[in-house]
Amino acid sequence: MLQLLSKHIENNKDIMSKNKGKLSSEQSEELLKTLKTRFEKNMSRHKGLEWDKVQAKLEADSDKLWTLDEMEVTGGEPDVVGYDAKSNEFIFFDCAPESPKDRRSFCYDHTALEARKANKPANSAMHKAEEMGIELLTEDEYQELQQLGNFDLKTSSWLKTPADVRKSGGAIFGDRRFGRVFIYHNGADSYYAARGFRGSLRV
Repeated sequence: MLQLLSKHIENNKDIMSKNKGKLSSEQSEELLKTLKTRFEKNMSRHKGLEWDKVQAKLEADSDKLWTLDEMEVTGGEPDVVGYDAKSNEFIFFDCAPESPKDRRSFCYDHTALEARKANKPANSAMHKAEEMGIELLTEDEYQELQQLGNFDLKTSSWLKTPADVRKSGGAIFGDRRFGRVFIYHNGADSYYAARGFRGSLRV
């Protein structure tokens, strides 16, 4: 009896593992519809690119589609911002007007999180990004995003921090104020209700 129960548990674990990171056909269809609508509404972000080619790549990679769904459900509003001809990859950024609403109040990384003695946030930006399968925007990528519109007028977003800055205990973030884009710093263990993070994904 115990052997049968153990086998049943292992089988359930296998099923859960296989289903992790996968969308149902209905979820996939709904997400693709949302992404297509956003793509066609914001052609200035991806001039010269065709949605059909983007969709073909997405339909061939269920893991990337799951990651885009994670970006979507956490408030990122992902959209295509470029194409890398060398690697044959489309590049998605989080293009929500403000920093993704369900990725805020996180410190920068788990080293900083674990170092806090009290009032720890629920997660860190780097850890959450890893769970989702995305990379935090770099400073250069954030500047590229800001060339496509006005982002983070009321919020700010953690950015991938250079190793020397992080080694000194800091982390960088970006926002737009007074018609300009600012890159600044905080302690990596700090967190704010108006600060999330933006990510990138290559498909």
